Amino acid sequence: MTTTAEPTTTEIGKARVRKEDARLIAGRSRYTDSITPPGTLHIAVVRSTLARATITSIDKSEAEKAPGVYGVYTAADLGAEAVGMPCAWPITPDQKAPQRPVLGIGRVSFSGEGVAVVVARSLAEAKDAAELVEVDYDPQDAILDMEAASKDGADLVHPDLGTNVSATWVFDSGEAGTGASVDEAIKTAEADPDSIVVKRRFRQQRLIPAFMEPRSCVVDPTGEQITIWSATQVPHILRTMTTVTLGIPESKLRVIAPDVGGGFGGKIGVLPEEMLCVLIAQKLGKPVKWTETRSESMLTAHHSRDQIQDLTITAKKDGTITGLDVHLFADMGSYLGLVGPGVPILGAFMFNAIYKIPALKFTCSNVFTNKVLTDAYRGAGRPEATFGIERMMDELAVELGRDPMELREQNWITHEEFPFTTVVGLTYDTGNYEQATARAMELFDYAGLRREQEERKRNNDPVQLGIGISTFTEMCGLAPSRVLGSLSYGAGGWEAASIRMLATGKVEVITGASAHGQGHETAFSQIVADQLGVPFEDVEILHGDTQVSPKGLDTYGSRSLVVGGIAIVNAAEKVVAKAKKIAAHLLEASEDDLEFANGTFTVKGTDKGKAIQEIAFAAFMAHDYPEDMEPSLDSDAVFDPENFSYPHGTHLAAMEVDTDTGRVKLRNYVCVDDIGNVINPLIVEGQVHGGLAQGIAQALFEEANYDDQGTLVNATFVDYTIPAASDLPSFTTETVSTAATSNKLGVKGVGEAGTIASTPAIVNGVLDAIRHLGVKEIEMPTTSQRVWRALQVAKGGNPMETPSDTHSPGAGLGSIDPNNPKGEVQ
Repeated sequence: MTTTAEPTTTEIGKARVRKEDARLIAGRSRYTDSITPPGTLHIAVVRSTLARATITSIDKSEAEKAPGVYGVYTAADLGAEAVGMPCAWPITPDQKAPQRPVLGIGRVSFSGEGVAVVVARSLAEAKDAAELVEVDYDPQDAILDMEAASKDGADLVHPDLGTNVSATWVFDSGEAGTGASVDEAIKTAEADPDSIVVKRRFRQQRLIPAFMEPRSCVVDPTGEQITIWSATQVPHILRTMTTVTLGIPESKLRVIAPDVGGGFGGKIGVLPEEMLCVLIAQKLGKPVKWTETRSESMLTAHHSRDQIQDLTITAKKDGTITGLDVHLFADMGSYLGLVGPGVPILGAFMFNAIYKIPALKFTCSNVFTNKVLTDAYRGAGRPEATFGIERMMDELAVELGRDPMELREQNWITHEEFPFTTVVGLTYDTGNYEQATARAMELFDYAGLRREQEERKRNNDPVQLGIGISTFTEMCGLAPSRVLGSLSYGAGGWEAASIRMLATGKVEVITGASAHGQGHETAFSQIVADQLGVPFEDVEILHGDTQVSPKGLDTYGSRSLVVGGIAIVNAAEKVVAKAKKIAAHLLEASEDDLEFANGTFTVKGTDKGKAIQEIAFAAFMAHDYPEDMEPSLDSDAVFDPENFSYPHGTHLAAMEVDTDTGRVKLRNYVCVDDIGNVINPLIVEGQVHGGLAQGIAQALFEEANYDDQGTLVNATFVDYTIPAASDLPSFTTETVSTAATSNKLGVKGVGEAGTIASTPAIVNGVLDAIRHLGVKEIEMPTTSQRVWRALQVAKGGNPMETPSDTHSPGAGLGSIDPNNPKGEVQ
C-alpha cells in the first residue's frame, strides 16, 4: 500500500482572519429573506392566542376578500390533515409521539400554533388579511407544570395518548455492567457513619435560542426540481425529511441554505412553515415565501433546556465519591421536535463528567405540556448535565467542609489514567485536567481571590466576593453511526467531502457540513492548503446546497471539524495518492522514490519535481498519464468516527454580590480549554467568547416565562433579556492541548464548550459569595431581584419589598417569572 509523506504545515495554527467575513460584514451576503424569485407570493400564519383550546370555527370570508389575497387555507384546504411533522429520535420503543400538524386541526396545543395561512402578493397584504381571519375557540385550562402533568390522573395535553409522559429512559451502570449499583451505593452510604448522602433539586429554566436572523423559507416549484431556500442548519436533513413528510421524491428536491445568521441548534428542526411553503407552492404553481417576525420566532421557534433535576450524590467523608443518582423531568412542550426527545439523553453520558464515579443511574421522563416544543440548543443536554454535577460538587464540598477545587481534584481522572473508560461506558482518549486547572488558577489568581474573599467576610463588606468553579468535559463530534444507532437515532453520524482539482491548479472543496457562522470556509481552507500544499487563497469551500453537495449530515453537536474536517483530510489524501501516480509517470520514477512536501513531488536525492498544480493540469490535458488511471485527481470521502471527541477545561468566575441591593456583578472570568490541536486560534477565541456569553446569559439573564394561561409573556427583546457587551467583562481565555487520538488532525471541537462550562461557574460563584449569610439555593437566572429576596429570607426580612437599586445597569436583571412575580425562593 502506497503512503504519502506528511505535508509541511504552514496554515494549521495560523490566526487567519475569516475569509467569509469580508462578504458578511460588508453586507454582500445573501440571506433567505433576500431571495425573491419573480412572481413570489408571501404567506402569513394565523396563530392561536390560546395554549389549549378546541377550534369551533374559522371564518375566512373577510380575509379572502382583502386586497392582494390569493387564498386563505386551513390544513383541510391543503389536503394536509394527515401530514405530521417528523421526529427522528424515538428514545424508547413505546415512546408516545402525537402527530404534529402543519396547522392545528380541531384543536390547538400551544399559544402561537398556526391554525390557518394567508397567501398574498405582498407580505404586508398577507399580514393585514391574517388579522381578518376570525377563529372561535372553546378554551381549556393550560397544562404547564411538567411534574404535575407526569402524575397518574393528570389532565392530558393529548387525550388520545392516555398519558402526558412521552417516554421514560433509564441507564443503570449496575445493570449495564459498566459500574456498580447506585441503589446499593445509596443504601451503603445511608448506613455508614463514615459516608454522606447529599440530595438537591435544581431547575434548568426554559431558554429561547435568540439567533440574529429569523427563520425564513422560499420555495420555487417552477423548475424541474422544487427548490427550497431555508435559513436552516440542516439542508440535507431538510431535503430527506421533506420527502418523508410530503412524499415528494428526494431527487425532485433541491435545498439551499444560503448565508445563515446563527442557529445554535435553533435551526436544526424541520418546520411546519417550510412544509406549508412547499404545499402552497405546489398548489398554486408559484414561488412562496415566509419570514417570521422576531415575536413569531420567540413564540414558535423551539425552546430549550426546561428540566427539573433531582440529584443524589454519595461519598465517603474523606471526599471519595461512591455514587450518583439522577432523575430528570424534561418538558417536551406540546409536541416532539426533530431530535428533542434525545436531547436529555445526551446528558446521561456526561453527568459523570471528569470524575471517577463508580456507580451512576440516570432516569429521564419526557413530559408533554401546553408550551412550544423544546429541542436542541448549544450544548444539547451537556450543559444541563454539567450544571448538575458541578453544582453537586460544590454542594458536597460545603457539606464536607472542603475546598471545592481540592474535592474535584481528588475525584477526577488523572492524566496518567487515559485512555479511561467511564461509568457509562464511554472511553475518553486523552486529557489533562491538572494542566488546564493549574493554568486557569494561575491566570485567575485563585489563592489571592480566596484571601480577598475571607477578608471581605471578616469586615462584613456589603459587597461580598464569590468564586465559581466549573471543571468540565463534553462528548462532541456527533458521532459514531453505530453508537447513534444503538440509541435509536434516526440518522448516522458520518460526514462527506469532495475535492476537485481544477485545471488551473485551484481547488474546490465540497463539504456536507453546512455553516451558519462558524468559519468553515476559513478553517477548511487552511486544512486543505496544508494537505495539498496549495495557497490558502486558492481554496474555495462550497456548502449548503444539496445539488452542489449531495451528501451530508450538516452542522450541530460540534461535529463540523472533528467529523467534516476529517472527511476533507481523507479526500485530500486520495487526491495526493492519485497525483503521486501521475507524478511518478511524468518523472519516470518509482512512486516509492517520491516525496511529497509543500505541494511538490520530488525524486529523493534529486531536484527533479512536479508541483501538484502541474499534475492537475497534466490530468486535465490527458496527453500523458498512466494507463491504469482516469485523467482526474478529484476525490470523495465519507468519514464515520469510531468515537466521540472529549474537549475539557476549567472555568473560573469571580462574582461580586451587593448584599444591600442584591446586585450581581461578574468581575472576572478565566477559562482554559483543551480542545486538542487548534486550526485557527482566532476562530477558537470567537467560538469561546460566544459560548461564554450564552452560558452566562442562562445563569444571569435569560428565561422564557409563561403566565397561568400558557401565554409567553416575554416574546420580544424588550422583555426577554439577553446580555449586551456592556454586561460582560473581557474574558481571559487560553487553550492547552492534548491531541485527540480519534482523528488525524488531533482536534476535539470547541463550538459548545463555553456554553457547557460557564453556567455552573457563575451560579456556584453567586452562591459562594453569600452562602455564609444563609442562602443555600437561587433558581436561575440569578437576577438581582432573586438574590436580594433570597438574602431577605435568609435573614428573616421581608422578601416582598423592592431594593432601591435592583434595576441598576449591568445588574444581571433577567426576566421576572409571572407565576412567581415576587421572586420567592422555591
